[in-house]
Amino acid sequence: MDIPKEITQLEYKLTYSDRKSLSLTVSDGGIIQVRAPYGLPRTFIEKFVREKQGWIRKQMEDVQEGMEKIGPPLTMPERGQYLSQAKEYFPERVAYYAQLLQVDVGRITIREQKTRWGSCSSKGNLNFNWRLMLAPEEIRDYVVLHEIAHRKELNHSPAFWKIVESVMPDYEDRKQWLKDHGRELWR
Repeated sequence: MDIPKEITQLEYKLTYSDRKSLSLTVSDGGIIQVRAPYGLPRTFIEKFVREKQGWIRKQMEDVQEGMEKIGPPLTMPERGQYLSQAKEYFPERVAYYAQLLQVDVGRITIREQKTRWGSCSSKGNLNFNWRLMLAPEEIRDYVVLHEIAHRKELNHSPAFWKIVESVMPDYEDRKQWLKDHGRELWR
C-alpha cells in the first residue's frame, strides 16, 4: 500500500447518518471512512479531512506496519486447528474464572468476529474469537476474565474494572498488548 504525499489524493468512503458530529477512521485495510451528519456540506467535510492529514498518514503507516508484521495468511487446515484448540481452551478457562468470581455462565460460542475478541450477553452467553489462539496465553486469559467479569457488572464502570483488577492486577498491560498487537492476529 503506497501512502501518497497528499492525503487529499486519497478517496474516502462517506456515510451520512443521524449523528451530530464528524468521525474519521482508517480500517485495517487502509480504507478511510468519514461519517457525517445529514446535510453537512461536502466542502466542510473535505476541509475536515485535509486538517486531519497528519493523523490519517500516521494511521495509514500503522496499518502498513501491521500488515508487514502479520505474515502470510493462515491456510484452511491451520484455521481449523486453531478453531479446534479454541473450542477446548475457552471452556476450560471460563470454568476456572467463573468459579473464581463465583458466577454462572450460559453457552460458550467460538466465532470469528470482525470487531470483537469476546462478548457477554445479559443471559450470560459468552462468545470468543478463535483468533485469540494466536495471542499469548496471558492475553487470552485477560479476554476470558473480562467477559466473566461482565457477569457481575454488565458495563465498563469503575466497579467492573475493580473486579478485573482483583483477579488480574496487570490487566491494563494485557489490555494494551491487545490494542497494540491485535492486528497481528488477523492473517
